Amino acid sequence: MSNTQSSNGLEQGLKPRHVTMLSIAGVIGAGLFVGSGHAIAAAGPAVLLAYAAAGMLVVLVMRMLGEMAVASPDTGSFSTYADRAIGHWAGFTIGWLYWWFWVLVIPLEANAAATILHAWFPGVDIWAFALVITMLLTVTNLFSVKNYGEFEFWFALLKVVAIIGFIVLGVLAIFGFLPNSQVSGVSHLFDTQGFLPNGMGAVLGAILTTMFSFMGTEIVTIAAAESKNPGKQISKATNSVIWRIGLFYLVSIFIVVALVPWNDPVLASVGSYQTVLERMGIPNAKMIVDIVVLVAVTSCLNSALYTSSRMMFSLGKRGDAPAVSTRTNKSGTPYWAVMLSTGAAFLATFANYVAPTAVFEFLLASSGAIALLVYLVIAISQLRMRKQRVARGEKIAFSMWLFPGLTYAVIIFIVAALTIMLFQDAHRVEILATGLLSLCVVAAGLFVARRRRNEQLIGAVAR
Repeated sequence: MSNTQSSNGLEQGLKPRHVTMLSIAGVIGAGLFVGSGHAIAAAGPAVLLAYAAAGMLVVLVMRMLGEMAVASPDTGSFSTYADRAIGHWAGFTIGWLYWWFWVLVIPLEANAAATILHAWFPGVDIWAFALVITMLLTVTNLFSVKNYGEFEFWFALLKVVAIIGFIVLGVLAIFGFLPNSQVSGVSHLFDTQGFLPNGMGAVLGAILTTMFSFMGTEIVTIAAAESKNPGKQISKATNSVIWRIGLFYLVSIFIVVALVPWNDPVLASVGSYQTVLERMGIPNAKMIVDIVVLVAVTSCLNSALYTSSRMMFSLGKRGDAPAVSTRTNKSGTPYWAVMLSTGAAFLATFANYVAPTAVFEFLLASSGAIALLVYLVIAISQLRMRKQRVARGEKIAFSMWLFPGLTYAVIIFIVAALTIMLFQDAHRVEILATGLLSLCVVAAGLFVARRRRNEQLIGAVAR
């Protein structure tokens, strides 16, 4: 085994700068640049409360995940911890659900990137762009984890520069220092039916929507397992999650709602960033935002390929995925896991073209509540693992704040959010579809566990 490979056969090829940039930009997706306009249109300026609440949830979840990951870095991350803390069925279930979530992200992000490119080059079909983008990133992921880290480093750097540039322009516009700007000040925070125009119910709905914008923060605990000194990298990334969410989301969304009336229909139809840049008088605002969104969705696609393959690899190592998924090449890349995950994504895309629309919509809906289930499993795992570690007399080097109070608070919040979603028309299908998929995966997990026990008994009798 190469000295650059970890004990599980994966290459420790991610450099500290790769992991650092992965952690910084893990929460920056197309949802921030475009999708935030829908949340603003629903809740008004009070959407800031929604982002703050959702961000706080992610901060607490990452702290809990960080406690487990620092003590035991693993490419299976929370799936492995659930296996140890709750039971095999839990690790099996959440691992496959998480894999399914990212497999569905692959065709969605490829289509989003292809749509932008098609607008620039209308002579090339959208499906052709989507195919080429997916295949190119798949090939880069097959060679070495260094390729993923390097691509993500530059993708992430561009996203961070775009956010900081937007914030600088926004601050200049607010204080009236930006020439040619049509907007200034912060009066729109209150002058259009107040700060809370649609009541707390709308804010609660926005929390449920914005919560999914932060999915991807946890990838750093998966990626850090393929770096040297992963415990240090994870603790560093987890400690920085607060300022990342505060800067990238709260400050930038504050600028949007301060400069543009929340009920401006352009916010939802065009996107929050493009709307504000156009009001600032920035030339070629649409082209700028399109380029940034293209980078964001390509970055997300790249991460989806990486994350789904590493989760399948981890499941394979535990005997919960085809054994072929654990095979690695000379550079320590689980090439079969990459190809199988990409293949599943292509099947989902194929279903979108040949099956009724309702079929693909159900597939998408089935991943709708997986983020909350992942967070719930992380909280329960941390609760149980902490008690197990204390009982063994282990020293907790990196710990959850105010344990166990905050852990219980997170669990209660997530259960309440899932319950509310069940009774809301906008989210009921997601809950039911995710619930049905989860039951099927749990049943499969119990079947695998029973078969494994039977094989062990037969082996014991044979000896």
